[in-house]
Amino acid sequence: MTQTNRQILLVSRPTGAASVDNFRLVETPLAPLEVGQVRVRNHYLSLDPYMRGRMSDAKSYATPQPLGEVMIGGTVGEVVESQNPKFKAGDKVVGMFGWQEFGTSDGTGLVAVDTTHVPLSAYLGPVGMPGVTAWYGLNRIIAPKAGETVVVSAASGAVGSVVGQLAKRAGCRAVGIAGGEEKCRYVVETLGFDACVDYKAGNLYHDLKAATPNGIDGCFENVGGEVLDATLARMNAFGRIALCGMISGYEGNPQPLKYPALMLTQRLLVQGFIVSEHMDVWPQALAELGALVAQKQLTYRETVAEGLENAPAAFLGMLKGQNFGKQLVKLI
Repeated sequence: MTQTNRQILLVSRPTGAASVDNFRLVETPLAPLEVGQVRVRNHYLSLDPYMRGRMSDAKSYATPQPLGEVMIGGTVGEVVESQNPKFKAGDKVVGMFGWQEFGTSDGTGLVAVDTTHVPLSAYLGPVGMPGVTAWYGLNRIIAPKAGETVVVSAASGAVGSVVGQLAKRAGCRAVGIAGGEEKCRYVVETLGFDACVDYKAGNLYHDLKAATPNGIDGCFENVGGEVLDATLARMNAFGRIALCGMISGYEGNPQPLKYPALMLTQRLLVQGFIVSEHMDVWPQALAELGALVAQKQLTYRETVAEGLENAPAAFLGMLKGQNFGKQLVKLI
């Protein structure tokens, strides 16, 4: 009997906010493997903010997600069948198979991973793209020095949580910005940040000022909008800003900066980056992050939705900040 692969396709582009109607769940027969191919049963699917940008056909750093095709996304899973000598059944692998239960490829871009000391799902979080994003933005753009203050927006998220912990290891004062008292408690009490500002409390600038008495030397920006405005107003001369994401404007409501002149008067370095354009650092970053996770010196948290059919709703919830830590979908 032919095995069936369940997939979620992007079938329309959002006009305004994205909705579940932009996606469709389909079932597709799995063709027999050809020589050189490998088949993977995906265990976890990664949901990430960049996917919202791919749903649009607006000009960006990457080509739009084609309509009628499986939605893009990172995956981890297990090889269940192989006609490729580089992989064998039972291998745990990281790939980019997207929103589907099975992935089939010639092995290009597929990486076998060791789950002895690092859980499989962590390869989509702190020991994956989010972790490397944090590592690169902090170490290569902010380049923190001991004693400096580093502010991280979306501090309880998959990227921000790693940034703050690495900043603390570099001897910095780490200050997070997050939404809600529970997330802020987690950022300070569990992740070890020195302080965390709740942007939902309605007193963002004054709370941030209190948390950064010596100003801000480095900013890792995931949010943009009023959060970036508040941080800009606290930046010290020659501060560095790593622009990783601007999620506050992803749903079609971008907010212009209120004080762009501060970038000049404070002589700031403001650098946007896309981590996939810096593959040369991935081996070093992943080795360091993997060792920290294996030694339980890097803390992370996951929000897991069960079942492929729930991926669209989980994705939309993540865009609204409803997740806590890394958003995953468990497929098996």
